[in-house]
Parts: sequence; structure tokens; C-alpha cells
Amino acid sequence: VQLQASGGGLVQAGDSLRLSCDVERTGTFYKMGWFRQAPGKDREFVAAIQHTGNIAFHADSVKGRFTVSRDNAKNTVHLQMDSLKPEDTAVYYCAADLSSSGQLRQTATAYTYWGQGTLVTVSS
Repeated sequence: VQLQASGGGLVQAGDSLRLSCDVERTGTFYKMGWFRQAPGKDREFVAAIQHTGNIAFHADSVKGRFTVSRDNAKNTVHLQMDSLKPEDTAVYYCAADLSSSGQLRQTATAYTYWGQGTLVTVSS
């Protein structure tokens, strides 16, 4: 499964960014997740979305500021990031969970395929 993340960049605190993850055509049925990894820190769960897009879950650290969505017609998953903070600085990864479980999972090991990551830098 090929995943391609894009949309990162350098922004100021309070700005917005929209990350995109292009998914191979057969990824329509996958649960998708976004993770991030800041320098010197472990990979951290950000958000996940069920294959139909009807159910999504966000980490407490981003709840109310970030929104995950997907457009299966375009095989794309998005992460809208508003009110960015310097502590949001990280490499952001999209990932695919191919399991048959209906539960959205927060652990990185649950995700089988990963994109290459896109860097988000938020200056104060």
C-alpha cells in the first residue's frame, strides 16, 4: 500500500495547515491514522478515521484544533490543523490500519503501512 503525505511547512503560531495523504486506490477500506514525531520524542498518535469517514477520533492534545477527514472518491485523507502551537512541531505521518477490527486504534504498531512523513514547523 502506497501512502504519500504532503502539505507540511513553516508557519507561525496561530496559523493553519492542511496535510494530505494520498492512498493507493485499494485503501478505500482502510482505517487511517495520523501520527507525529518531534525531535527526541516517541511517535505520538494524533487522529484516526474509520474507512467510511463517519467516525473519527483525535488525541486530547489536538482535540478542538485538528480535524481528520477523508475523501474516498479521491483516495485522500486530510488533517486540518488550526491554531497551531510551537509544540505541534514534528514530522507528521499518515498510516493505514488493515485489520478487520472496527475500533480506531492509537498505537503505532496497529498500523501496517506508513507514508514518508511531512515536516511541520511552528514558530512562536
